[in-house]
Parts: sequence; structure tokens; C-alpha cells
Amino acid sequence: MSQDQAPCVTTRASRRDFLKASAAAAFAVGGEPWLAAAGGERPACGSTTRLSEHLSVYHGPINVGLVRDGDRALLIDCGDGRVADVLPELGVRSVAQVVFTHHHRDQACGASRWAASGAKFGVPESERELFADPAAYWNDDKNLWRVYASFRPHRLTLAEPVRVDEAYADGQSLRFGAATIRVLATPGHTDGSLSYAVEVDGRRVVFCGDCLYSAGRVWDVYSLQRGFSQGNRRIGGYHGFLGDRWRLVESLARLQALEPQTLVPSHGEVMSAPAKAIGALTQRFESCYENYVAISALRHYFPDLFAAYAGRPGQMPIRPGIDPPSCLRHFGTTWMLVSKTGAAFVMDVGSNNVVRQLQKMIERGEIKRVEGLWVTHYHFDHTDGIPLFQKEFDCPCFTDRRLADVLSNPRAWRLPCLAPEAVRVHRPMEDGQSWEWQEFKLTSYFFPGQTLYHAALLVEGQGLRMLFVGDSHTMSGIDDYCAQNRNFLGRGVGFQYCLTLIEKLQPTHLFNCHVNPAFTFTPQEIRFMRETLDEREQRLGALVPWPHANYGLDESWVRCFPYAQQVRAGQRVKLDVIVTNHASQTQATSCRAAIPPAWGGTSTDWTRADVPAKSERSLPLTLAIPAAVPARRYVVPIDVQHGPWDLPQFAEAIVDVS
Repeated sequence: MSQDQAPCVTTRASRRDFLKASAAAAFAVGGEPWLAAAGGERPACGSTTRLSEHLSVYHGPINVGLVRDGDRALLIDCGDGRVADVLPELGVRSVAQVVFTHHHRDQACGASRWAASGAKFGVPESERELFADPAAYWNDDKNLWRVYASFRPHRLTLAEPVRVDEAYADGQSLRFGAATIRVLATPGHTDGSLSYAVEVDGRRVVFCGDCLYSAGRVWDVYSLQRGFSQGNRRIGGYHGFLGDRWRLVESLARLQALEPQTLVPSHGEVMSAPAKAIGALTQRFESCYENYVAISALRHYFPDLFAAYAGRPGQMPIRPGIDPPSCLRHFGTTWMLVSKTGAAFVMDVGSNNVVRQLQKMIERGEIKRVEGLWVTHYHFDHTDGIPLFQKEFDCPCFTDRRLADVLSNPRAWRLPCLAPEAVRVHRPMEDGQSWEWQEFKLTSYFFPGQTLYHAALLVEGQGLRMLFVGDSHTMSGIDDYCAQNRNFLGRGVGFQYCLTLIEKLQPTHLFNCHVNPAFTFTPQEIRFMRETLDEREQRLGALVPWPHANYGLDESWVRCFPYAQQVRAGQRVKLDVIVTNHASQTQATSCRAAIPPAWGGTSTDWTRADVPAKSERSLPLTLAIPAAVPARRYVVPIDVQHGPWDLPQFAEAIVDVS
């Protein structure tokens, strides 16, 4: 099979025995076989499955529903448009209507194929503007940088508009030929997701978008990042890991109440036992979240939200705090090390108020001078004051070299809570690199905890071994509450890497930028966190269809670098598509750019490479911008083929033409 026709199939994640036998039953459910497929094998990409006389499913990168009325058809989603290739074989001469389950690019990027032929387009009412005017989303920098309160709409928002002829809300009904189509609001994967219950030929089939993938599985985890409430307490999107699972479970219950014979997801397997599939997913959600809460820092920050989990078996006790040594000061998200000479070394500057406080401390004689700055990570509540700090204090800035790349060129990245203003880093440090400051020895460490782009600083002196871990740990465990931060699972990566480093360094104190007391972990607690993360890798691996859990967690496993760049009309644009292979085998990978219509509307040639296991590789692309294009922001989608996965418009780059 050629790369141009990569199969739309998946490989099932391997499983080991879970550490908590009480939850094992939730993971014993096998996937549903594809309907009408010999021997339980899934249909090949580009094939169709006939569900009844007037209803079929086209199996492309997404599943497209085809409701027939003579030689006319209504499509439920249209994917990248390849479904058009099989319509003549089915006796379909025209597409009269296309209805969409949700606004993501992979659901609708082929809509232009029918826009000029008279087809009507119907969309979710609450997502109307995301179809009709996606530029309003992309042109607002608040959706690209400093993202904190909400991760909705998702970055898979359309690159080009789709004409909206009709908009649907919960409870509406459509008629098309012999079919009655009921509209159900099923939020979760997106805020406005709809499902369509098609009743025709004596069957009830529900096209459920990305509510689920198959029995007990969803397409990804990161799209469920959303703030949530429990009782009178609410947290925002940044802290809402799996935060929309409750709403998604409610949506699944609505689907189950219809008692359909068949569920057809956008991605995944056609399911002939919907109740079993939904029940398995509900169980897995609960089991995964209980594992998550067991070592979550959120229990320290928001105990009221997790009162239901307190005292359950398998929850790590919350550690007591330790008074900080006298050589430290703490204000805002800043820790400051003060030497016996009165010199100060500052760690993070989250606001201009920190700069003013430092100036007042110098005026009062509490410190004599500021001699250095350390940055733990790129989040704006740790960096917003650095431009003023660097203007007021003539001292070097230190951090891990990986983080330095983000700080010095932030518009090249798309990450949560990242400010677009650049920070000057004078001393990008290698992992384990040490230097002397006053009576202390300082050592820089790569520390991929709360975010992949994170650093820790070990300070030795005065009989102390103080490890400053940014926002990566609290007394209740680990700070991994935002999937978009790229928290990888597996031994040797993510928090497993951090726990190994803590074991190696044996600090006397750990310090979090948001927490006044210091703390430590016992060897038993580190072992417990390790085992919980091992179990999480397996549980989340079973929740998603990918060859490793990290694909479902890591929204940026395919990313463009630079993410945003400014060029002039008539120039060439160069960018790298950086692919992280989370699988344990080498993956043949191809990518190409979908050229914006204003630039000619074709695609670049495919760039191909083998990406080794557990590593990343850059695939270069070059785009030519015509000289006469209007000056504005353009979204350049990226098609990806990775191993067996065919992913149209799966990533994007931003090009501002001036």
C-alpha cells in the first residue's frame, strides 16, 4: 500500500496486569468488530459498509454517514472529501445536504467540494460562527497565547469557512427521503457537539461524532481539557484535566436512552452493542480519574473539589509542610535566595509587583543587590515581570537550554499560558551544569514535570540541598492538570524522570513556586507515585486507540516550528513539521501542507521520513506565497500520515503576511 493511501486502521495497545485489581473489570471489554466485515476485520480505508437499504458508512480518515434518497445523498460529516470517490459506485449522482457533528477541521475540510453544487450545509447552532467565520478565532491572539481559562474552541478549528445554510439545536428533526433524523446535543468532545439519530428501514443508527471511538475508548484525552464545578467550587480550563468527562458521560447516557441498534463514531469502530460500548467507557473514565486524583496536586490546591475521594484506598496521604530556611524569601510565584553578603538570586518574576518589591527591599536594606535570575518554566504567571526586571537589574538570566528556546522565541510555539513577549536568556544551561554563586553551589536540571519545558535548580550550601521544582510538585503529589503541557507517561520521561532525579539528588527540601512551606517525599511515597504512574500509562493506554497513551495525551505530538511567523508577500515560507513518535516501533511518517485558497489552494508535495521509536524528527516544508495575496493572517493546515494513521489537517502553522 502506498503512503498516499495509508490505511485507516489502528493497533490495540498492549496491556499488563493492573496494580489495582479492584478496577480490572473496567478494562476487560474488547472492541466491537466492524459490522459486515468478514472475520471481524475492519474495512479498508475508502470502503463502505451498508447498514440498510438507504444508509451506509464510508470509512475514510473519519466515518461519513450516507443517507440515500434515490440518486441523491445526505452526508453526515464529509471529512476531507474523499467520500466523493465512492458515490458513483453507490448510484449517488448528487449530494443534496451535508450536516456536521462538530466544527473540527478533519470533519469538514472537504466541504468546498460540494459548496458550489447546490448542497446545503447544516451545523450545530452553538458552533455556527466557528463554521461561518473561523478567521475570527484565528485572528484573536488570545486564542493562541496566554491561554489559561479555557481551551475551547479547540485548535482544530476550521482554517477556511463553510457556508451555513441551516443550524440545528437539540430536539430538532430533519427529513430526507425515507429517513427521519433526530438531532441530539451531546457536548463533551466540543461544547456544541451534536449527534444524529437516523431512523430508516426499520433501524435506528446514531452518528455520534467523537463522543466515543469504540467500546470503552475515546479518540483522545486532551480535547476533554475543561474547567468544571463540584458543589460551590469551580476551577478553570487549565486545571481541568479530563474535566469534560462528566458532561460527555451525560451525553452518552442520552444516546443509550434512544436504544439504537448501531453507533457510528467519527473516528473508530461501528458498534453493534451500544449499551456495552457506552458502559465500558463510563467505567474506564471513573477508574482513570480515580487513579489521576490519587497523586494529584489539585488535592492540595482545591481540596473541596475532591472531597469524594478523600480517604479512599489508593489515595496518597498529603505530606506536612516544612518551614523554609532563613536564606529564602517567598512572594508571589518568586523564591529568592539571599546570601550572607546580602546579594540576592531571584527565581521567577511573575509580575511587575515583584520588581517593585525587590526595589523596596533594596531601599530598606533587606538585600543589597540582585545578581541573577532563574526561570523555572514559561507560564506567564512566572515570566510577566521579567521584561521590567531585566530593564531594572543588570544581571544574567539562567535556565535549562530547552526552556530557553521557548522563552527567547515564544511565537514559534503554541503552549498553555505562554506569553508572546520574548525573554533574554544569557546562560542556557545543560542538564547537570553547575556554577558557584556566593557561598552556594547551583546546578541546573532538565525537569519535565508540570510541562515538558521545565527546569529545576538544586541549591547546595549552609548544610542544605534545596531543590526548586517550579510548579511540578506539592505535598499531595504531582502537578499534571493540563494535558496541553505535554506531560508524558512512561519510565524515563515526564514525572517518572523527575521522580528518578529526586531519588538521585536526595534534597533536604522541595520548593513549589505557589506554596509557602517546603516539603519532601519519603522513598515509599516516591515508589507509590511511580506505581500509580505505571498504572496510569496502562489505563489511559486502554482508553485511547493509539499505540501508546501519550498520543491521546499529547496534543502537540505533531507540531509546526515555527508555529507563527511573519513574512512578506512573494517570499517563501520554511517550516518544520516536528513529529514525536510515542510508539515503541519506528513509524513511517509523511506530511504536506494544505495551501490556503488565496495562495492557490493546492497542496505541497509529501515529505517523508522514518521517525524512530520514542523520539522526534523534523520534516521540512517550503511554501511559496504569491506576490499579490492580501496582507492578513493565514492558517496553513498540515496533513499527516503516521504509521497506519491517516490524519487530514491534523496540525497547523500561522503565517502573517505583511
